[in-house]
Amino acid sequence: MVGISFLSLASGVSALLKTAVIVVGVFEGSNTLEDNGVLHGPEVKAILEAKAASSFSGTFASTMPVVYTPESRAVLLVGLGKKSDTILEHMAMELGGAIYTRLEEIKASKAVIVAPQQVEARLAYGAFLRSFMFNKYFHSKKSEHTAKVEELTIAVSKDPVTISKDFELLKTEGESIFFTRSLISEPANVLYPEEYAKRVHAELTPLGVEVEILDEERMRAEGMMALLGVGQGSSKRSQLVVMKWNGARNNSDTLAFIGKGVTFDTGGVSLKPSKGMWDMKYDMGGSAVVVGLMRALAARKANVNVVGVIGLVENAVDGNAQRPGDVVTSMSGQTIEVLNTDAEGRLVLADALWYTQKMFAPKFMVDLATLTGAIVVALGEGPYAGLFSNDDALSEQLIDSGNEVNEKLWRMPMGDAYDKMIDSSIADVKNISTAGHGADSITAAQFLQRFVNGLPWAHLDIAGVTWSDSGSKIAEKGATGYGVMLLNRFIQKYHEETAHQKSSGK
Repeated sequence: MVGISFLSLASGVSALLKTAVIVVGVFEGSNTLEDNGVLHGPEVKAILEAKAASSFSGTFASTMPVVYTPESRAVLLVGLGKKSDTILEHMAMELGGAIYTRLEEIKASKAVIVAPQQVEARLAYGAFLRSFMFNKYFHSKKSEHTAKVEELTIAVSKDPVTISKDFELLKTEGESIFFTRSLISEPANVLYPEEYAKRVHAELTPLGVEVEILDEERMRAEGMMALLGVGQGSSKRSQLVVMKWNGARNNSDTLAFIGKGVTFDTGGVSLKPSKGMWDMKYDMGGSAVVVGLMRALAARKANVNVVGVIGLVENAVDGNAQRPGDVVTSMSGQTIEVLNTDAEGRLVLADALWYTQKMFAPKFMVDLATLTGAIVVALGEGPYAGLFSNDDALSEQLIDSGNEVNEKLWRMPMGDAYDKMIDSSIADVKNISTAGHGADSITAAQFLQRFVNGLPWAHLDIAGVTWSDSGSKIAEKGATGYGVMLLNRFIQKYHEETAHQKSSGK
């Protein structure tokens, strides 16, 4: 991770300017540099001449090749877009990420960024998020996969102490996103259910999160045969991890977040094609987001009571594996005809949802899962995840929060016509539709809703946004960490007590 500090333009940066790359913004179509007096007259002239000779126009987050000034100082220009446009917070993060990426490309170890006013902390946060690298398994090529940028200094025109505090709060969220990305990136031979549960306990307990791990014997006693059936073909033992953060009053509502944690998905007897199966290590992405959220809430001491529940299984194949046509009894008592063992995540969530309702009576439940390939067909590989819900107000809050942090949601339809498609002729419900009419992401959500007992509920199908083969301005290719920012903002904006409410008991 890159080291980031904030210094005043008026003092403190002069020595750094001699050895670091200087990053300066320029608005689209402008011949004025937003350098706040850092550069001298001859330097400005040389840079503008280089700009005029290039195709660089200053479009948002674009960069120009480094210019060396008459004083031998390296300057990197970055586009700020149109001056009339407001730089929203997620745009500032993208700007910081774009700057960091360019600095990596030119192998700059140190840089001073002359940041636009009002967005300094968010710009730094974007650079911080982009600095994450999952490189622990490189050996002979370790140096090729090590960050080149070691130190970023954000030169600001107002109180650097205040901006630094703002960034430190954002950084706690970023570190939680990094934990989510790391979990998703781990290979399945390393991160299997028992090891996953141990890591969650080790990471969250010191932050004040209560962590309880239910083993197979305990889950069997609870009647979680839907979840246990998924893992019965694996030598790795299934786990249910319950995380509780009690940051509000004891009589406050509990919010619940549930995650699918299939640490590897072969498809079971309904075996997946070998091509691309290696990606199925990230079929636990929903659970990793819930873990990251719990970490973020604890790290910032959020004034809210939240429970996170994740079902951890490995869907493997052996002589004891679940078969197509099997019937299992869920914790709710509903029987499920398992027609496709590769539609396993919904079985895990069915018991996790029911357990959460029974034990915690939450105000609402939000589940996250890399549940269906069908949502990728519908929405592509970003920027939207699929949202399914039985509650308009909850949906609107989630969508608004996602828009603010640029982790977008698109609400999908649900209804009786889809629900009838999963009626079974021999059990209460079947785990897939066999009607041949498509709508697989919708029928998967309808299946989950059958295990929601009258509570406001939302299901986020994040199959298309959990992993990126191309990366983004704030994440290198690989695990994105999508969802942690969204849910943290959702809680902070709509459901967190104020300090006054907490202290007064009102």
